[in-house]
Amino acid sequence: MSKLSLAVIVIASSYFFNLVGVVEAAPRHAKQMHENKNHQKANKPMTASWYGAQFHGKKTASGEVFNMYEMTAAHKSLPLSSYVEVTNLKNHRSIVVRINDRGPFHSSRSMDLSLAAAKELGMNGTTPIDITPVAYNPLSTQANRNKLNKRG
Repeated sequence: MSKLSLAVIVIASSYFFNLVGVVEAAPRHAKQMHENKNHQKANKPMTASWYGAQFHGKKTASGEVFNMYEMTAAHKSLPLSSYVEVTNLKNHRSIVVRINDRGPFHSSRSMDLSLAAAKELGMNGTTPIDITPVAYNPLSTQANRNKLNKRG
């Protein structure tokens, strides 16, 4: 395949699926949403809890099945499939998790972490955290993969 043919295919597929714009805009959007909507007062840190066995094997908001042994989290407004760094403010451990679900549905909590993520952070019950957006992959949700497969 010539370089010209490859370039035409890449440009056409980018136009057709609008992936370039989504990928470029998503990190800015995630960071802006996070900073505007989810930061509480500077003197009051965000709080995380964790969820595990009661949801293990059930469908998440992203369309995938929840696995409590994966490094995932639920957040009310960060884009599904975005990656965020979560820091435990008690022990300063940090991890990167992928947002694959919505929640928590408790007014005093900002994020629900999978059991694996909570263990890596050294959490005991609810824990004060800081969240920093890292990246976004629009093709990593099951719903988006299904859409792409139907088109191809």
